[in-house]
Amino acid sequence: MANPLLTDWKPEDPDYWAGKGRGIATRNLWISVPNLLLAFAIWMVWSVVVAKLKLIGFKFTTDQLFWLTALPALSGATLRIFYSFMVPILGGRLWTVLTTLSLAIPAIGIGIAVQHPETPYLAFVILALLCGLGGGNFASSMSNIGFFYPKSQKGNALAINAGFGNLGVSVMQFLVPVVIASSLFAPVFGAGQVTHDKGIEGHLYLQNAGFIWVPFIIAAAVVAWFGMNDISTAKASFKAQSVVFRRKHNWLMCWLYLGTFGSFIGFSAAFPLLSRTLFPDVLVLKIAFLGPLVGAVSRALTGWISDKWGGQNVTQITFCALIFGVLGVLYGVGAFGSAASFPTFFSAFMWLFFWTGVGNASTFQMIPSIVRADMPRLLPKAGPAERLKASEMESAGIVGFTSAFGAFGGVFIPMAFGQSLKDTGNANTALILFLLFYVTCAVLNWAVYARKGSILNGAKSPTTLKAAE
Repeated sequence: MANPLLTDWKPEDPDYWAGKGRGIATRNLWISVPNLLLAFAIWMVWSVVVAKLKLIGFKFTTDQLFWLTALPALSGATLRIFYSFMVPILGGRLWTVLTTLSLAIPAIGIGIAVQHPETPYLAFVILALLCGLGGGNFASSMSNIGFFYPKSQKGNALAINAGFGNLGVSVMQFLVPVVIASSLFAPVFGAGQVTHDKGIEGHLYLQNAGFIWVPFIIAAAVVAWFGMNDISTAKASFKAQSVVFRRKHNWLMCWLYLGTFGSFIGFSAAFPLLSRTLFPDVLVLKIAFLGPLVGAVSRALTGWISDKWGGQNVTQITFCALIFGVLGVLYGVGAFGSAASFPTFFSAFMWLFFWTGVGNASTFQMIPSIVRADMPRLLPKAGPAERLKASEMESAGIVGFTSAFGAFGGVFIPMAFGQSLKDTGNANTALILFLLFYVTCAVLNWAVYARKGSILNGAKSPTTLKAAE
């Protein structure tokens, strides 16, 4: 194996990038993708497992089940706060291997727990929290890939890494319903569980939902160890990186990313159980994977639009579209007096998933642009090289931290749906709260970033800064 440490990494040098840099960056990106995909699969596997627990005899209330869908997001979001600073401390290659291998802990735990009807609710709470190990990986993965690319291509590279990584939710929601219905793995993973659904007896092999990922986790970690690189210049202590907590744009982007990624992961976690609750006669789990699929693909394929037209402008359109989408869901559940309609409900949610993906890409494109544009004010006496290095480190830190903050949407959204259903018997209250939140995001983005004369649409734009330097 060649030396994995890159000691002379210069992605902003056109000749270096064309001759050597692009190939190395591309290799690291495409090794990162499957590792991140598995992380998302484990993070959200609970959303499908939870929807089946009652069928195999677990006597949990609907409120308890919604709590179980929220807990992986809670632990994942919290872990992201720490994970976001780990790549400059330990190196992206080693950290990727360690975090990927950690996914086997909840995968194996789920496989064991669901086979025993006497497993207490507390054990499922612990397993749900352990699934958050997958959620934490995103912050470090995005921070790591950001170091490999020149600023002109960061938006698209981060969109590819995140978008195809997000695809893990859809892959999981498609694959798990298939494998838990199959006895093919019974000789290895164990016998199935008897189910009783509407008086009809059947069998499920719910342990497959956890065990099926273990071989892929091991393989992905091995490939990362032998194929990825560390960058010697991308090293910094936690103290050096903690400067991002004093940057106002860090906190503003946290709010916006809560609206985009928080919505994506929250809807992904809640959609299967919410749909099954509101429309019990529809076999939702067979098509639930389409929502995360739409969101992941739209993120992966639209990053270039933000690179070309400005993430702040795309983000503004995104929040307007999300407001419209929530109104569509409200109409679909009968909030405006008409009969509830699953086709309308489902179509509106697909619209929401699509725009969360677009917004995920556009907000992450904004972060390095904002940091670069603000560097002359923050470091007025520094030269171009020093500003560039500082902007790279701060951008990576803010990308990681905003990803942590945004992931809390995976907590709030399932909890809001669960509480709304408990208090009123419908999801209307939660949906109205989401709508009002999107309004605040649209106003904030316009006032600070999208209006004429703002830091991204005015004299301090990255284009102007580059010309000045």
